[in-house]
Order: sequence, then C-alpha cells, then structure tokens
Amino acid sequence: MKNIKRITLILALIGTTFSIAQESIIPKDKLVDTVHENETEYDSLKNTDTIKKELLKLSKYKWQWMADKDVDKLAVLFHDKSKFVHMSGSWKKDRELEIIESGSIWYKNAAVHDVAVEVFGDDTAVLWNRITLTAHVRGNDVSNEFTVTEVYKKEANDWKLLDLTFSSVRDTHKIEH
Repeated sequence: MKNIKRITLILALIGTTFSIAQESIIPKDKLVDTVHENETEYDSLKNTDTIKKELLKLSKYKWQWMADKDVDKLAVLFHDKSKFVHMSGSWKKDRELEIIESGSIWYKNAAVHDVAVEVFGDDTAVLWNRITLTAHVRGNDVSNEFTVTEVYKKEANDWKLLDLTFSSVRDTHKIEH
C-alpha cells in the first residue's frame, strides 16, 4: 500500500513538473494567438450554423413554392444553369419551371422526414432531404420515397439552387449525419 502511495506521489510530481515545463515552453503571446484562432474557429462554426438554418428554411420554402406552382419565386431561386434529375429524366431550369407551371408534375406535398446539411466555406452547401413525395404525375396521384439532394451556391447575397436530384429509396432509408 505504501508503494502505491509513493508511486502516486511521484506521478503527481512528474505531472506537475511537466505541466510547469510546458507552460514555460509556450510563450504567452502564442497562447493568446491560440485563443484568437479558436475564437475565429468558433465564429466560423456559428456562421456555419447560421447558414444551415438559412438553407433549411429556404429548402422548406422551395417545397411549398413547388406545391403552390409558384414559378416566379422558383425562377429566382433556381440558378440559370441549374439541373434537375427525376425518375423519368434530367433537364434544365426552363424545362423544370414549365413542368411545374403546367402541372405535368405537381408536387402536392413533400413530407420531410429528415434533413442533413453540409456547408463548404461560406458560399456552397449540400442538403439531403429524406421525403415522402405526394405528386400528380401525368394524370395520376403517386406517392414515392426519395432522398433529394439539393446543391446551393451563394451569389452576391442570394442562395441559388444548382442541382435538385431525386433518388428513389425505401421507406427505411436513413440519412447519415
């Protein structure tokens, strides 16, 4: 028992000595730099959280605008070079807006079950939505399970949708966060 107490005391003294030695190795001005770098990193994380919230809200609005066939708002959101990938094909912005306006595909309701967001810098982000989409397609009401990938790029002060891809999945599909 005495040996255990001695070893514990020796380790405690070594740890204190190591700690004191470490403090003297790192100049105080470097400690301040480290703190400032961490604050910048923290601010960046806060900014990322703000961007994520902004995009989650924008994505939610997008689903509503699609349900409402509000092509004027969607035209502003969709980048001029945006692409859309569906089960029946791929096309560009003008065709997607035409399909929505005509009701060829009417996105009646997108029940969003889960969303994951990744932000890259301050101007690029990807959202993955796990949804059950109720739609009217070519005269028929249908319900499908999808993971929808949305790619956004910030231009000036506005987020623009670059890509919207529907991937058919099982209802048990989970998005990894």
